[in-house]
Amino acid sequence: MSTPPCNAFSASRGVITVDKELATLEKAIEEIWQVEQRMGLDPFPMHFEVVPPTIMYEFGAYGLPGHYSHWTHGKAYHQMKTLYDYGLSKIYELVINANPCYAFLLGGNSLIQNKLVIAHAMAHSDFFKNNVYFKPTSRHMVESASISADRIRHYEIRHGVKEVENFLDAVLSIHEHIDPYRFIRHASEEKHEEKAQATPYEDLWQIGEPPPKVAPKTKKFPPQPEKDLLLFIMENAPDLEHWQRDIISIVREESLYFLPQMQTKILNEGWAAYWHTRVLRELELTEAEYTEFAALHSSVTTPSKRHINPYYVGLKMLEDIFGRWETPAPHQGRPGGGGTQKLFEVREMENDVSFFRTYLTKELVGDLDLYLYRQEKDKWVVTEKNWERVRDTIVNSLTNMGFPYIVVEDGDYHGKRELYLKHSYEGQPLDLPYAEKTLSMVYTLWGRPVHLETVSDQKPLLLTCDGEKITRT
Repeated sequence: MSTPPCNAFSASRGVITVDKELATLEKAIEEIWQVEQRMGLDPFPMHFEVVPPTIMYEFGAYGLPGHYSHWTHGKAYHQMKTLYDYGLSKIYELVINANPCYAFLLGGNSLIQNKLVIAHAMAHSDFFKNNVYFKPTSRHMVESASISADRIRHYEIRHGVKEVENFLDAVLSIHEHIDPYRFIRHASEEKHEEKAQATPYEDLWQIGEPPPKVAPKTKKFPPQPEKDLLLFIMENAPDLEHWQRDIISIVREESLYFLPQMQTKILNEGWAAYWHTRVLRELELTEAEYTEFAALHSSVTTPSKRHINPYYVGLKMLEDIFGRWETPAPHQGRPGGGGTQKLFEVREMENDVSFFRTYLTKELVGDLDLYLYRQEKDKWVVTEKNWERVRDTIVNSLTNMGFPYIVVEDGDYHGKRELYLKHSYEGQPLDLPYAEKTLSMVYTLWGRPVHLETVSDQKPLLLTCDGEKITRT
């Protein structure tokens, strides 16, 4: 017996006042829920709410309802709202990874638009619930974000709005430098060290004189390079006050919450597009409704010449996987009929990097017309169409979500508590002016000189910020 959806469906700010419209939407939710259950999807219970554009774009800019205030959120809101006002962009829905799952529908949507969005949102919820990368995330972040916002407002009253905002600027400048696998990685390293130190004879009686004691080596700090820059600074920065460490903790926890959405952007959107397509085909639509659905679906999944449209590429890759596993292929050991089962396996185990590395084939690169290009003067020129190089370049661009991989190499450099960072250079240089501005932000957090080792023009480069100036050596 399927679990019924949480049908708490409300209109916000007087957008929908006609009971008949609400009743029609509630009926659509129930119908779509039942169709997705029959198809094997397993979303969280759903809470839908209809909101006007101002609220939709506020949630889109802030990321979560009740999020703390910061000028970057206001900037994002202004950009989104301006594009909407000029008819250049439109957010049809917003789905929040929570249990129950919160989904917001845009006031003014037609019924068929809402049906597509409802099916799309439920598929996202299914992905949130079942993908392995989302398993560690908090399902109560909406409530946590509101509590955190209250704490930050308290700090603003106590320490001043400008003081708190400047500190938030510094923390947010490195918010992506976290490590969700830190404890797994460190546990593995410790186990490896214990194994290396053990001997098969350590339980035997000692014979003869004991070996001379060797002075222990000075311990490195940290013992291994630390990828979680936010955590390291929060725990070890010499002069931070309690409220400052708390703000770092808030930003880090929210960054960990949003990280899987960045890791699975293409697969997640492709998954939602795949299932909203199948669900809408199961509904009894009029000819006019089907035409409207086809036009909306087409506008969402239109390929781009300049970048990867996650809806389009993710959808086409999933359709290809279904087709290959559904069709018998004796020479590959596939009996056929396993298309849907394979899709659920992909949904459960993959992120974007493994998705492309494993399932982007030569045929797909050709069908999707994927290629590499660069700008030469005032023209864009295709530079590569070899499918393996295209695939590998996409995978490399998605690794670490495209952010530079930077670790704490030494937290006591020169024995003066200076911070030494190292960029794991793999052919992609840093934007040096941007890196220097960020380094000054890190100095704000650490309170001591900060160094960053990288490579520029194929030569080693060390950037140093001492709080007053930045030098390159």
